[in-house]
Amino acid sequence: MVYGPHTPESREQMLAALDLDSVDRLFDDIPEAVHASGLDLPGPLPELTLSREMTALAARNRTDLVSFLGAGVYQHHIPAAVDSVLSRGEFYTAYTPYQPEISQGTLQTIYEYQSLVAELVGLPVVSASHYDGAAATAEAALMTVRATRRDRVLISRALHRHYVETAHTYFAAGTRELEELPTLRDGTTDLAALEAALADTDRPVAGVILGQPNVFGLLEPMAEAAELAHAAGALLVAVVEPVSLSVLAPPGEYGADIAAGDGQPLGIAPAFGGPHLGLLACGQRLLRQIPGRLVGRTEDLEGRRAFVMTLRAREQDIRRDKAASNICTNQALCALAATAYLATLGPHGLHDVAAAGAAAAQRLESALAKAGIERIHDAPYLNEFAIRVTDASAVHVRLLESGVLAGLELSRWYPDDPELADALLVCATELTTDEDIDRLVEGLGEAGA
Repeated sequence: MVYGPHTPESREQMLAALDLDSVDRLFDDIPEAVHASGLDLPGPLPELTLSREMTALAARNRTDLVSFLGAGVYQHHIPAAVDSVLSRGEFYTAYTPYQPEISQGTLQTIYEYQSLVAELVGLPVVSASHYDGAAATAEAALMTVRATRRDRVLISRALHRHYVETAHTYFAAGTRELEELPTLRDGTTDLAALEAALADTDRPVAGVILGQPNVFGLLEPMAEAAELAHAAGALLVAVVEPVSLSVLAPPGEYGADIAAGDGQPLGIAPAFGGPHLGLLACGQRLLRQIPGRLVGRTEDLEGRRAFVMTLRAREQDIRRDKAASNICTNQALCALAATAYLATLGPHGLHDVAAAGAAAAQRLESALAKAGIERIHDAPYLNEFAIRVTDASAVHVRLLESGVLAGLELSRWYPDDPELADALLVCATELTTDEDIDRLVEGLGEAGA
């Protein structure tokens, strides 16, 4: 039985009180380009027919591919303990922990998540948590604007394109500016262009956003970028891949003010569109600027350990115009997966995962080079890099038909860049075997690459 609390009459009364002539006026602040549009759905079907059609659609999903796809979503081995913890009813069906007296378990897991991520990124304040890496990056950009009271943010062209596009959407309205920084021929961000952009005192910069590793899998000069940003009074946002932090310097070590990223590699399996986990952390001085929720540990009246929602801007619920952010989604189950994953592997296990992926990538590069396929960029990388393949789009399709997912066609993200017209971004993790590498190299050879 469908129940709707608002009658047409009550809707008219509310609109009249707001001096609006339609519900659509409530969404005027949202750019037209991202407005929801009508769904092109077929007509109704009998249940049996619909079931068969849905089964046929599901069968189109491939889970048997030898995959070299990374580009922000990474395949890792997930210990059985992670799914065992996630499947417990008190976590799997838990709702937002507004009432601490009945939510101690969920609050503790969020607290442990914050503690582990803080150790990983080298920054003391961690928000729990965000929808995905793109949303966390956009929120980080807005944090720099609020903290500095400036309206201009510089974001590297070599950042994940979904993150850049999401930030552009956040900045679409109002006076805020989002400006992309160019890259050098080696695939890293042009620091000379960064320095020149920062020198424009008529348009002071709030924040600088770089990826580490960047979208091409390359390592950026983060310490130098931090020094340039801070000299101009701007903040540095490091968008990180969390597994890499077991072998690379954490953001807090090279002076990043904010760290963002996607927690999917931490115990969350790749899937068709999600779920993901947005990581967001900052230094103590930005504590009041970070959106989301912070859980803290305290003691009750009898001296027993207790967990509570320590900081959560109520304006998010009652005064939208005063809110730091209007996000409401807390990816608590995904954050629990990351917590269980990190706790199960420990620092040495996480280091082994990153090191094994880097070693597999080196074997991949070597095998490709022997076949005459070279890297496009010569900057250092960790476990992901771009290669040039003649007629990359057609080759990618042919390999897919033979059961090999040959990474990402970079022309999809950079359609106007001739340097990347025939580029494939390939990735290796600890799950990549020598047999997988042989299949890719042989497939490229057979496809005439």
